[in-house]
Amino acid sequence: MADNLSTAQARAFRKSMTDAERKLWYMLRNRRLAGYKFIRQFPAGPYFADFCCRERMLVVEADGSQHAETTHDRVRDEFLLQQGYRVLRFWNHDILNDLDMIRETIIAALEDRLEPYERYKK
Repeated sequence: MADNLSTAQARAFRKSMTDAERKLWYMLRNRRLAGYKFIRQFPAGPYFADFCCRERMLVVEADGSQHAETTHDRVRDEFLLQQGYRVLRFWNHDILNDLDMIRETIIAALEDRLEPYERYKK
């Protein structure tokens, strides 16, 4: 039953993507980004990651202003880090206005040339 609920939640999230998430997904889908496979609304424990490359254990998040310094996001990121995922967060404004920079940053993280967001690592 819980698995069906997760699937239903993921579907609902996919249908209600923001403009920034749609733009980012267009870039990531179908192995368009350097051949890496991404999925959207990846279920991770009690959370859903916007986008995830499971092969490289990389989560990519598109954040609006409601995500600025929230406790929920810190707890969520800590959970993802404990599961072995690295997390990259981008502001929606940056996705909509500087997709080339976003693309290069994600590729650098996928190729281990950039250490993704790990502020909670001890």
